[in-house]
Amino acid sequence: MGLLSVVVPVKDERDNVRPMFDRVRAALDGAGAGPWELVFVDDGSADGTFEQLEAVSRGDARVKVVRLRRNFGQSAATQAGLDAAAGDVIVTMDGDLQNDPADIPLMLAKLGEGYDAVLGQRQKRQDKLLLRKVPSFAANWLIRKVLGVPFKDFGCTLRAVRREVFDGLVLYGEMHRFITALIMQQGAKVTQVPVRHHPRTAGRSKYNLTRSVRVMLDLMTVKFQGSFQTRPMHLFGGLGLLCVFAGLVSVAASVVMKYTSGPGMTQNPLFLLGAVAGLIGVQFVSLGLMGEVLTRVYYESQGKRPYVVRERRNLDRGPLPSGRIAA
Repeated sequence: MGLLSVVVPVKDERDNVRPMFDRVRAALDGAGAGPWELVFVDDGSADGTFEQLEAVSRGDARVKVVRLRRNFGQSAATQAGLDAAAGDVIVTMDGDLQNDPADIPLMLAKLGEGYDAVLGQRQKRQDKLLLRKVPSFAANWLIRKVLGVPFKDFGCTLRAVRREVFDGLVLYGEMHRFITALIMQQGAKVTQVPVRHHPRTAGRSKYNLTRSVRVMLDLMTVKFQGSFQTRPMHLFGGLGLLCVFAGLVSVAASVVMKYTSGPGMTQNPLFLLGAVAGLIGVQFVSLGLMGEVLTRVYYESQGKRPYVVRERRNLDRGPLPSGRIAA
């Protein structure tokens, strides 16, 4: 399997740094997981976390530390860890020890069955019901319905993913919640396995209910990226045509009412509604056209392609001598 990288973003987790290292070392060395590295990303901690990270890294060269200049958020910290990781397989997890490092060998074994990513599904969650469990249940249900992804737990950060899958991702904003959906949109073969979940014993949770609102906003972004990023006119043009059609129906209804028993067109709110709907429709179509232009600029200026290749055959070799056929 090659080198294994375990990426752990931390923010004010001073008392969890040493126990996290000890448990990861016990889990991986005890299971004979081969060469590994533990990449901590200090996301602007102010409680002495970095000093603990320094002490641990001095004692074991397999511990790598990335210290960000300030708090950039979990997505940026996770991306920094992915950029610093050198492994062929990357495991991500939170630094609060609610995820159990002892589950990593089981996930690696599942990955060896031919999957590109193995996700954790938290069993018997040790979180508060109203503050964590209920919002999480609602968010997971909404994500399944909107994105058509079958898994039940999108909030578990414990996952094992092949390097080439993560190489196709760039995490912005707070997209760490949608890593599962993002890698599935690339065509990765993904499964989910039960993992243990422990109560937090040190530090304070950074979760609050305002995240539920941000989840819904980010969900719209992920849905757009997955379904319409390369064809924005299909979304905005469709909405525009729908608005134009509704406007024409409203104007036609106001004309019919004028010559029957209804009020005149200038006194009929349907006429105004039709005019506004038509104007909105034109704006949507214009947005679609601009989106098509921006899509082409995005892909062509950076040399990107609107597809991801899983593997090749007879394409990575040099040209064959004349008359020879590849085996």
